[in-house]
Amino acid sequence: MILTEDQLQGLLDRSLAELPRATEWAVALEGSIAEGFGNPSSDIDFLLIGRSEDDLPTMPSLLFVDGRRVEIRTRSVRQLTDQLRTLEDGAKRPGRLSEDLLNRCQRLLHSHPLRGHALVGEVKAMLPVERFRRIAADWWAHRARQSLRYAMALLCLGEADEAVDWSRAGLVQTVKSWAAGLGETYLEPKWLSLQLDRADRPEVRDRYWELEAAAPAPGDADAARGHLAACLAFAEELRLGEVPWRPERLTVERVAGVTTWQTGERIHVIRGRREVFALGDRAGAVWRSLVLGRPLPQVLAATADTGIVDPGPRLAAFLRYGLIRLVWKGGGTVTPSLPLAAPPGPVTPPPSTVQPLLSVRGAAVSGPDAIDLVPLPADRFSAATMALVWSNVVVENAVEDLTGALQRGQWRVAELTARRAVHAALRGLFSAYGVNPLPADSDLVRRIDLLPPATRVIRARAEALLRRTVDSAEHGDGLLTEVRACAALVRDAAGADAFPASFDSADTWRATLQLGYDWLRIGAYLDAELPIEEARDLLASNGAQPHQTARRAAA
Repeated sequence: MILTEDQLQGLLDRSLAELPRATEWAVALEGSIAEGFGNPSSDIDFLLIGRSEDDLPTMPSLLFVDGRRVEIRTRSVRQLTDQLRTLEDGAKRPGRLSEDLLNRCQRLLHSHPLRGHALVGEVKAMLPVERFRRIAADWWAHRARQSLRYAMALLCLGEADEAVDWSRAGLVQTVKSWAAGLGETYLEPKWLSLQLDRADRPEVRDRYWELEAAAPAPGDADAARGHLAACLAFAEELRLGEVPWRPERLTVERVAGVTTWQTGERIHVIRGRREVFALGDRAGAVWRSLVLGRPLPQVLAATADTGIVDPGPRLAAFLRYGLIRLVWKGGGTVTPSLPLAAPPGPVTPPPSTVQPLLSVRGAAVSGPDAIDLVPLPADRFSAATMALVWSNVVVENAVEDLTGALQRGQWRVAELTARRAVHAALRGLFSAYGVNPLPADSDLVRRIDLLPPATRVIRARAEALLRRTVDSAEHGDGLLTEVRACAALVRDAAGADAFPASFDSADTWRATLQLGYDWLRIGAYLDAELPIEEARDLLASNGAQPHQTARRAAA
C-alpha cells in the first residue's frame, strides 16, 4: 500500500473525531489503496461496520483530513449479510447482477481491517474469496459476450465505427473476466494495466495491449471486421465461452410494448405507451419491410429487396431506440453495457423541433430518413390528433350550416354559426401545435400568443370574423367567403389542407370516417379521452357507419 499502517491509523483517528461516538465500529480500508493501487490523489475509503440492526445510510460522509479526501461509509452486519446473500442468489444469472452490488461486495471482500479485526473477518467469511472470483469472472464474461455480439451486429448494419468501440469494450471485458478468475476482481478498469502486470502472464498482457493498439481508425470497415475477428479469437483463447463469428445467430425480434400505427402514409411507432416516434418515408419503408423473428442477415436482405438503399443505419437506429431487439440464439437478448457508465437501455433522442407537430395525416417529420421523437406524451399526442380531426369535421359542418342559414336569410343564426366555424378552426390550429387540453373557445384568439409568430396573421383574421355581423345577403356572401378563407389559412398552417369536404357526398363522408377511425384506434389503445361519445360507435363498427354495419350483419 502507498500508506503505512501508522499513517492509516492516524487518518482514521482524526476522521472518527469528526463523527458521533455513539457506536463502537469495526473499521476496514476499502478501494484502490487497499487493493495495492492508488496514488497521492487517491481518496481514503473507510468502511465502518456496526452490529446495529438499523439500516445505516448508504451515502458516505466526505471529510478532508491532512490534505486528503476521506470517504466514510457505514453498514450494519445485517446490511452486509443481505448484500452478500443477494449476490450469491443472483450469481446464476450474471446478466441481472447489479454492478453496484458487485462493486460493494468486492470492496468489502478485498478490504484491509484496521479496527475490530474479528468482526471484519466474520463478515468477509460469509462469501469465500474463491467463490467471489468465479462470480466476478462470469459477470465480466457475460458482458464481454454481449459487447462482442453487438459489435458483430453493428458491422452487419454498416455501423463500422461504432462496432470498433464495442469491440474495444468487449476486449476490456474479456481480459477483466480472465483477470478476475486469477483474483484481480477490482472493478474499476483504470487500474487494468497494474492488474495485468500483477497477474504475471506476460503473453496475455502483451496480446491485450497489442489488440488495444490495433483498433482501426474511423471509416475502415474492413479493418473493423478484422479487429473484431481478432478480439473474438482472443476471447476464445481465454475460454470466455461461445462467441463465434456467426451473424446468422442474431435474430431481430419485437419489443414488448412497442406498437405500430399508420395514418395515411405516416408510420407512428409507440414505445411503452408513452413515447411516439414518427418515421419519415424511407424510415417508414424500412420499418414496414421488417419480418420479425428472422436472422439479421435475412432481415437486411429482405429490406434491400424493397429497393431501399443502405437500410442498415436505420435498423441500427431502431435498435438503439429500443423499437426492435436482437437475440443471440441460445443466449438471450443482446444488451451491451459499459462498466461504471450509464446503465444499458433504449436511447431517447431529443424531441423533434418540427412545427407544427401534427397534421390530420400524421405527425410531422424532419425528413425522409427521420425517426423523430414527438415532443408530446403518447396520450396527449393521440388526444391532440383526435381533436385536430374532429375540429375539421366541425368546421365542415359549420360551413354547411352557415350556407343554409344565409340562404334562408337567418342572419343571427349565420353570425353564431360563423363564430362556431372560426372557433373550431382555431381548435384545430392549437391541436396541430400539440396544445392539449385546449383553451376555452372564448380565449382561443388571445392564446394564439402561445404559438409561433407565423400564426399571428391568423389571429387578426379570426378576431375580425368573430366581430362580424350580417344583415343582408351581400354581407352574408362576404362572411361566407371570409370564413372559408380563414379555415383554409388555418388548414394550410395545420397540415389539414387535404381534409375531405365531409358533408358533400357519401364518398367524402366515408373518407372522413376512415381518417377519424385511424386516430381513434390510437386513442382507444392509449385510453385517451375521445372527442365525442359517438366516437365509441365508430370504433365498434371498425370505421363504418354503425347502422350500415348492423344492416350488413342482419343480411
